[in-house]
Amino acid sequence: MKKSKIILAAAVVVAISGGILWAADHIDAPAVTNQATDITDVYAFRGSDPNNLVFVANTQGLLAPAATGAAKFDANTLIEFNIDNNNDNVEDLVIQAIYDGSKIKFYGPVAPTAPGLKSKLEGPVTAEVAVTAYGSAIVTATGKNGIKVFAGPRDDPFFFDLDQYKKIIAGTANGFSPKGVDKFAGTNVLSVIVEVPKSLLGGSGKLNFWAESKKKI
Repeated sequence: MKKSKIILAAAVVVAISGGILWAADHIDAPAVTNQATDITDVYAFRGSDPNNLVFVANTQGLLAPAATGAAKFDANTLIEFNIDNNNDNVEDLVIQAIYDGSKIKFYGPVAPTAPGLKSKLEGPVTAEVAVTAYGSAIVTATGKNGIKVFAGPRDDPFFFDLDQYKKIIAGTANGFSPKGVDKFAGTNVLSVIVEVPKSLLGGSGKLNFWAESKKKI
């Protein structure tokens, strides 16, 4: 696995300059719809410890509660957080997460062997955590250098009035209503979360950040 090449399946891009930022894409990419590679949304925000940043990648959106218990991470899908710390839009560091059948193992942050659409697992494991079972108490773990991690099902935090959006696209509505209806309410995602000391990320000021899911070939 450490030498296996993995090819891009989906990506979402955000830039971190302070506060919380996000991007979302629920089953919009035909190549990954209803697959474990489908990234629904990504988030980055300051941790409860202001010296840390938290990165979140949610996958497999629109899981009904009845289906969530059976949902699993894919052992052939790598979740990769890419960090550009010098504003050239090329990843300088990666944090990688991959399922081994019971745990999610994390690698990095580490400079990738080569940037771009293909990856291999980089360096030694820096943290690992058992996947929290649906409905069970949250399991977290702390790895090397103070890195904290979580993996498992969570309520989908993204709010979107999908039905009204479809009406707008179809030309039967002019805009969203003041309150809206959250179409994703009551649905779940599988989350991969890693909290990292800022000192491990390099650079100063703005960091560019994006997440990818990459399928083993």
